[in-house]
Amino acid sequence: MEKMKDRVRKAIIPAAGLGTRFLPVTKAMPKEMLPIVDKPTIQFIVEEAKESGIEDILIVTGKNKRSIENHFDANPELEQDLEKTGKKELLKLTQEITDLGVNLYYTRQPHPAGLGDAIFRARSFVGNEPFVVMLGDDLMKDKVPLTKQLIDDYHKTHASTLAVMKVAHEEVYKYGVIDPENSESKGLYNVKHFVEKPAVKDAPSDLAIIGRYLLTPEIFDILATQKPGRGGEVQLTDAIDTLNKTQRVFARVFEGERFDVGNKEGYLETSIQYGLIHPETSEALRNYIIELGKKLEKNK
Repeated sequence: MEKMKDRVRKAIIPAAGLGTRFLPVTKAMPKEMLPIVDKPTIQFIVEEAKESGIEDILIVTGKNKRSIENHFDANPELEQDLEKTGKKELLKLTQEITDLGVNLYYTRQPHPAGLGDAIFRARSFVGNEPFVVMLGDDLMKDKVPLTKQLIDDYHKTHASTLAVMKVAHEEVYKYGVIDPENSESKGLYNVKHFVEKPAVKDAPSDLAIIGRYLLTPEIFDILATQKPGRGGEVQLTDAIDTLNKTQRVFARVFEGERFDVGNKEGYLETSIQYGLIHPETSEALRNYIIELGKKLEKNK
């Protein structure tokens, strides 16, 4: 029988950020609830967790985030109305959100003190188990969910593993970046150092940390005494670099598609991409883009 400490069944989704890059809409609406066609971004994250075998999810929220809880909760009045009016497909769609097959829990981060602080608030939820961290700004698409890839790596190495992806060198200052040592196996690297948002000239590589982490519970002992770093916040990357000095931390290179919905341009591009595969919008949107392209070409 698989030992509890070998199972990865818990996930943390930090959702306490202020969403300032999307103001004014995020003044009263969580950025995690911004829709990609007709589904909020956070639902994509929860669905990836479920597809990866996660059983329990803790969503770390903040002020004005109650709509996240409401989204995953039942809405009897809406369901009764949909049933009464014979809208069976919409009723099924609504009920499926409530019955995703995972246990959802919530806690609050009172002040935006950094990702490391948000993760530390999940200590009692995690206990002495390995766990995953899934950031809502990154939607991942691959044959095998990225979170599942990290879990599969853990079953082989029993070590913390971060997802990384090659980015344009001039963009490295936006990310945590790894200083890779050597490849343990295909796509899996040992790491010398983890650096949070380095200056472009100082970046040790173009391999940036993207929004999926698998961590061992020892990270909490480090976060308990972690001093604020870049931006005056408790940085998870700094804690991981400290962890790497006492136990190996690997980096898994992600080779699928990553959609960055944490900024306006990326959000719009993702909405278009998903709109082109959504059964209700794909044909009309494709035709619109073709016609728009002709107009733009004409007006050059």
